Amino acid sequence: MSGHKKLSQLSATAICGNDITSSCLYVSALTIVYAGQYAWLALLIVAAVLFLFRKIYGEVVGALPLNGGAYNVLLNTTSKSNASIAACLTILSYMVTAVISASEAMQYLHSLVSFINVFTATIILLSIFLMLVIAGISESAVVATVIFITHLTAMVVLIASGFWYVSQNGLSVASQNFHTPVSGGIVRALFLGFSTAMLGISGFESSANFVEEQAPGVFPKTLRNMWVAVSVINPLMALTAVLVLPLSDAVQHNEALLSHLGYNTGGQWLATVISIDAVLVLSGAVLTSYVGVGGLIKRMTLDRILPQTLLKENKRGTSPRIFIMFFLLCLSVLFITNGELGPLAGVYTISFLMVMVYFGFGNFLLKIKRARLPRPERASPFIVGLAIFFVLIAVYLNIKTHPEYLIVFLQYFIPSILIIFILLDRKQILQYLLKATTSFFDSIKRLAVISRLFLRKYLRKLSEQKFVYFTKGDDISVLNKVMIYVQENEITNKLRIVTVLKEEQKIDPSFMRDFEVLDRAYPEIDIEFIQITGTFGPKLISKLSKEWEIPTNFMFISSPSNKFSHRLADLHGVRLII
Repeated sequence: MSGHKKLSQLSATAICGNDITSSCLYVSALTIVYAGQYAWLALLIVAAVLFLFRKIYGEVVGALPLNGGAYNVLLNTTSKSNASIAACLTILSYMVTAVISASEAMQYLHSLVSFINVFTATIILLSIFLMLVIAGISESAVVATVIFITHLTAMVVLIASGFWYVSQNGLSVASQNFHTPVSGGIVRALFLGFSTAMLGISGFESSANFVEEQAPGVFPKTLRNMWVAVSVINPLMALTAVLVLPLSDAVQHNEALLSHLGYNTGGQWLATVISIDAVLVLSGAVLTSYVGVGGLIKRMTLDRILPQTLLKENKRGTSPRIFIMFFLLCLSVLFITNGELGPLAGVYTISFLMVMVYFGFGNFLLKIKRARLPRPERASPFIVGLAIFFVLIAVYLNIKTHPEYLIVFLQYFIPSILIIFILLDRKQILQYLLKATTSFFDSIKRLAVISRLFLRKYLRKLSEQKFVYFTKGDDISVLNKVMIYVQENEITNKLRIVTVLKEEQKIDPSFMRDFEVLDRAYPEIDIEFIQITGTFGPKLISKLSKEWEIPTNFMFISSPSNKFSHRLADLHGVRLII
């Protein structure tokens, strides 16, 4: 999509903002169930935690402005296997968000048009957004923007209606609510309310998964805009409900609290408007899932974790196979559960919160392992630790309150991560199959020969992919780390070590001696040393990628210093491994 128009601040905010702002449809009610009249305060605490994550995300994505979110930062600071766990959690979160949002949207539509079949309508909605994202991200952004503006307008009208209602009818209901004893005490209520309210920031992580499609400087603004929206709308909505409705009434109508609130403050017309808005914004959350997962899976495919066939693009520059695969995964969940999506809350809750935790740990690793990497802002270690601590509290309290969440989550997570690890280790698995085939078919010579030929051809194709490491004259200890990384994370037996020198500059003889030692130490990898005269930068990387037919995603560098004249985002996807 790099050749297409980049997303503006409004478009990018709308795509991820529909998910995070749609949370007020359910999180206000759920927080009132657990925190009662103090729900608004629990939601303000969540806003404070999200403010901490603004800095965490800003530092990470500012330093590594590539699609992939938590997967991207872990890929550039640890191993592919660790990064794949974060990716798996993110995909699960998107998948469940898409299915639940689509189903909830159709539930609201069913309340307006009773003859609609929710299950069938959910499939149709998922199909509509599949076609929309295949058409291109610009087209998707237009739809997302319309939904986003409509939703914000509806929420402003509802909150204003609530305060007008209070001005006309007084604070008798509010007084009664605030004098109601809190079960277990205020502190317990706030903790439980906070852990539930943390689900209301789902979508905040999405912007990092399509950062490459955003215009320069847009990403931090999307974080700011989402934070402002959540910090204002969610606490105000909960406070409005507490001022207008008796707590027992709010709890009783928790599944459609906002439309019930609209009915009480403005009449049937406002209840209908809120229901229509719910259909639209929950549909927008489906779009957020498609766009976010598209950026992530494309990045994973470029890194050879997933099959390369997924990358094939259409005339509009999108990769339809990625979106079709995600659509089929969503359908499988829908059919497996037969539309009964209640148990999926566990998958959604734990996967989303753990993605936030992984992002925090990724920030720590970035500080330790990539300290020299330039970044536009920095989050102090205390802020990062505090943010992780709060999210872990939310994970613990959600599991303690709903132990079944963990069981359901593991039922989805374990098979998913097993598939990812099988793909990561497919070279070793194929080698084992080759040996097993030879042993098993010894008596059936012809079949054995054909099987061996097929497996060897596939193995050879996997291993023939060349990789490049650009060295600055590193000593042998650094080069050895490069070799260890390549052995543990990539399927290849060919590596080019390239040094770029200026005119009349010569290579240090000690480096060549180190290279010869390295070549002898790794006989299974064909190491080629190449010396180039020129200037290292985006133009040279692009030129070498075309000449050698090696994707820039398979080119590595060590962490650049502050003196380096280019941003990492300008290097066409070159990866940091040291």
